[in-house]
Parts: sequence; C-alpha cells; structure tokens
Amino acid sequence: MRARRFAPLKYVGISTTGDWEFLNEQTLAMLEAQHAELPIDLTARLLSKFLIESPHQGNGTVLLKKARLGAKRATVQSGTTLHIIVPTLQCAHSCQYCQVSRSLESVGHTMSTEDLDAACDLIFDSPSRTLTVEFQGGDPLLRFDLVERAILRIQQRNAVEQRAIRFVIASTLHQLTSDMCVFFKAHNVYLSTSIDGPAWLHNKNRPIREKDSYERTWSSIDLARRLISADSVSALMTTTRLSLQYPHEIVDEYVRLGFREIFIRPLSSYGFAKRNQAKLGYSIDDFMAFYDTALERVLWWNARGVEIREVYAAIIVNKLLSTFDAGFVDLQSPTGAGVGVLVYNYDGYIYPSDEARMLAETGDQSLRMRAIRGPADKDVHVVTQLRKASEPDSVDGCQTCAYHAYCGPNPVDAQAQHGSMFAPVRSTEHCARHLRLFDGMFERLSTASEDQLDLFHSWAQPAFMRGRVCEK
Repeated sequence: MRARRFAPLKYVGISTTGDWEFLNEQTLAMLEAQHAELPIDLTARLLSKFLIESPHQGNGTVLLKKARLGAKRATVQSGTTLHIIVPTLQCAHSCQYCQVSRSLESVGHTMSTEDLDAACDLIFDSPSRTLTVEFQGGDPLLRFDLVERAILRIQQRNAVEQRAIRFVIASTLHQLTSDMCVFFKAHNVYLSTSIDGPAWLHNKNRPIREKDSYERTWSSIDLARRLISADSVSALMTTTRLSLQYPHEIVDEYVRLGFREIFIRPLSSYGFAKRNQAKLGYSIDDFMAFYDTALERVLWWNARGVEIREVYAAIIVNKLLSTFDAGFVDLQSPTGAGVGVLVYNYDGYIYPSDEARMLAETGDQSLRMRAIRGPADKDVHVVTQLRKASEPDSVDGCQTCAYHAYCGPNPVDAQAQHGSMFAPVRSTEHCARHLRLFDGMFERLSTASEDQLDLFHSWAQPAFMRGRVCEK
C-alpha cells in the first residue's frame, strides 16, 4: 500500500490495483506499524481492496488481484487504437498558443498522396479491433480532398478487415460546407473544434484576418448539427493567461451553445507555443485555481439539471472509480506514445504522439520514427527509449508515489521542457499538474454528496461503456 496526504488531516491509501480507502492519522499509523488490532469491518475493506494482505491468502485472492490488474490494462494493451493523420499544415488562423508552425502555402506543407495511402494501410497493422482515425493539422478541411481520399480508402480496406472505426476531424470548421456535411454523415465522421469561451475571448485567443473567428466557428457548428446530427461536433478550450479571469463565463458559454462536454485544458509547452509562454503562461497554482472554479461551475450546472461533463475530471475519476481504464494516452504507464497512438505526419514521417511531431517542427527530431514508406527499424529504438523513460517502477519519483497505479512519467513532456526524456520526473509540469488533479479529486470525493458521487461514477465510465469517446 502507498499512502498520501491529499489535504490537511486527510489521507488515502492506494493499492497496486488502484483500489483505495480514506484513512485517518490513527489508522495510518497502525498500518505503518503493521498493527493487528484494526476494527473487523475496516480490516475486511482493506483486504478486499488489496491494501493489506492476509497471512492465509489463498489462490482465489491471487487470481482476483491478477484479474483486477488485467481489467485496468485491458483497454491499453490491445494495440494502437488512436491513429492521427496530418494531411496539411495549412491554416488561416494565427492562434497565440498554436503548437505548430502554420502555413498558408500548400507546397512543402502537405502530405503526398503516396504517403497518405501508405498511412491508411499501416493503420490496419494494429491488432486492435477498435480504431479511431483522427485528422489534424493545420486545418485538415483546407485539404478536404485528402481527407476524403483517406476515409474512402480506409473504409474500402475495412470491408474486409471488419474493424470498428471512428473518424474524427479536428478543425476550425471555417471551411465546412454542406457537401462536406453530407459526406461526413454518410461515413459517420465526427467533428472536433475549439471554443475558448465567449466571442470576445475566443476572437482574442484565435484571431483571423476577418476578425470574426467565433462567429464563423459557431455558424459551422450549427451547420453540422443540422446536416449531420445534433451531437456531431465536440469542442475544447485552451486556457491562456487572459482566460484565468473568466472561469464561469467560459463554462456558461459551453452551456449556452448546447455542448454536453467541456475540456478545461492548460496551455501547452510544446513546439511553437513554448515561445509565447512569457506572454500567455501562468503557474500551476494559477491554473489549478482556475480549474477548480470552472469545475465547480460545471457541478453547479449539473445540480440544476443541465448535463455537462468536464473531460479532465472524467479522466481522473475513471482512474479512481472504474474497473476499466479509458486509455487516455498521457496517463498510460508505461507511456502510450508510440504504442497507443501513432501520428502520420505531412512531412512523410511517423511520430509516437501529436506532441512529438510538434517538437519536430521546432527542430527537435529526437522522437521521429520511420518514414511512412520506410523500414520499421527506427521505430523499435524510439519506442524502447520512451518506454524505458516512462516505467514508473524504475523511475525516481514514481516508485514510491501514491498515485503510481494511475499515472506515470510523460517522456515527451520531459523532452519538451528539459531536452531529455529522462529528466527528473518531479521537475515536469506533467507530474506537478497531475499530483494536484488527483489530490483535488480525492478531496472532492471525500466530501461529495450522494448526487455528486453518482455524477462522478457516471463520468468515470470509459467510452465503450458510456457510449462516448474520451479523446487524447
């Protein structure tokens, strides 16, 4: 058992299976002293959660513990499930926090049809029976011809393969047309876009030359909802320094627009976004204060009958409350980069994650894998190094961490911040942020009403049980 104080005078004990129990100081002291005089009901609970072991432990307990561990890893050991295709780097936006260099030019910034076709075929090398194919950029709708070609090729191959495939397009949606919507509806394509809050805040964070970024995005969302389906578009936001002052307004805007989810995301330190940290950045304390207030507002709306889920909280409670892990790539251990996700980039190369290809845009190609049409030799080296740098059982700072069962080092984050996958894990933003997120959620669970507990349990269900997908 590993124990952690998550709030003043509040402790939680966590087993290797991820089962947990709230503890007080007296009980914790007795456990640490291996005292035998625990109350019978508490002893039974601790035994059932593998927090303590019985000297008379039988094979049944061993098999049950093995099954619990297997269930936790079932959704992350089935092969690469998320495949990201970047057909172009073209984009008309000038977002202040953009992680990749954008371009208005097609030449040199667009995937060749040969690489695109090869990428579509490589997707089926994964043994996973469930695949998500996501198109990113740039803005992939600026090259709808390539998106259309890829979807048709994948579906043609899948007529034989018979996989469960979900298509997602991450876009500003400004190029969306009625004809595209007809195609997307016919091929079960979902759309993902960005809404940073009220119009004035969105337009400030995500400017375009015409100065009506929000209006054009909303118009396209409305078009997609009418021509594809009411739930065909999801949205997410990025927190800038300016956003910190408006947590209620941002959540309220998502409610007003009819979204049932909001992802309160911190500013990225990857790629070109890192250059704007001095202007847009903030501390972990600042983000957590903003996040906690925004999450409270989400809970406030739910208490009044408005169904809206905060995705980051859902990721955390999935780790704490569900038997089955949802497979969120950034919290897999060892890392899901190069294993749970692969990126087929416009430059003709494969990367182990979206963040890794963003590093390459600023000159750090240390995580670049093979050419899309090349031999797989380099893949093994990159993935081996990523796994070595992300194994919590062997990384200082993770070995004794109470949240060992839920988290792990993020070597891509370490590479972005410190220039090394093997940087001290406690020095990374990834570690600092998630320690706070897990602490905060245990604090909420310790004081939650029955209604809030029911809500958190509903959020905790992974995609195949909930009917929705929790993207990376």
